[in-house]
Amino acid sequence: MPRASDPVRKRKARYRRARIRNFLFTVGPSRLSGGKISRRHLSHDIEVREISTSSPGWPAAFDGLRIGHLSDFHLGELITIERALEAVRLLAAQEPDLVACTGDVVDLHHEGAGPLLDAMAQIGAPLGTMLVLGNHDELHCPDTLMHRARDAGIVVLQDDAVNVRHNGDELIVGGIGWANSAVGCASRLDLLRAENVHLLLAHNPKAYLHASALGIPLTLSGHTHGGQVALKNRPNKNLALTHRHRAGLFEHDVSRLFVTTGVGAWFPLRVNCPAEVAVVTMKHTPDDETTTQA
Repeated sequence: MPRASDPVRKRKARYRRARIRNFLFTVGPSRLSGGKISRRHLSHDIEVREISTSSPGWPAAFDGLRIGHLSDFHLGELITIERALEAVRLLAAQEPDLVACTGDVVDLHHEGAGPLLDAMAQIGAPLGTMLVLGNHDELHCPDTLMHRARDAGIVVLQDDAVNVRHNGDELIVGGIGWANSAVGCASRLDLLRAENVHLLLAHNPKAYLHASALGIPLTLSGHTHGGQVALKNRPNKNLALTHRHRAGLFEHDVSRLFVTTGVGAWFPLRVNCPAEVAVVTMKHTPDDETTTQA
């Protein structure tokens, strides 16, 4: 029988592997180039991307809801707190109704994440700020990160849901913790009992396979970084080869998925795949018409 300490040992092993990855792909290239690669990477602007989509499953009372979507800061060696706060300021200027962060707030450890979490909460979206953890958030001490987020005023969703009330109506926002596979994501969704969820936050876009089967109107995800290298004008043709849904907007029946390319990176290069914050406007329609604006 596995010992009680096995999950802790596995987390430590993942953390050690992540540190090796961090040195090989993040710290190493920057140091070998005297910091030139990282400076060039950080010199590129963070874009504000506007997406509009619709679903007959979206509640009519929340027609036109503007959701500010942040993901994959990877705060650490490559992405400084200044760069992360710049992204939050860009989103705050859009005045979203609700803010959703789909994880990987940090790259290796939670130290220094406090000001970023505070800034996300201080956007002051009328319907609140919601957060799910990503795989990198799980590496060091996820409990500490979650406590710090809640202290800042952020709603942390970990295989649960919250009812957001507006003008007497409810929007059900659900969120699941990290799972590596579509099967693992589906298991977490089943724990959540997600059939009635309107908005799902899931770091891994593989959650959409089950979310669409359940008829969830909108899923927001990150994780892929859009591959960081993509074909020109074809953002879904990129290096995130293990994912079917790599970047952008997807639809299946009444369900929609938006995968953001995120703010940060784990290697200092983006080609045809700029860092971004997104504003997703979600509409209710009686038919299955979807309109997208990039």
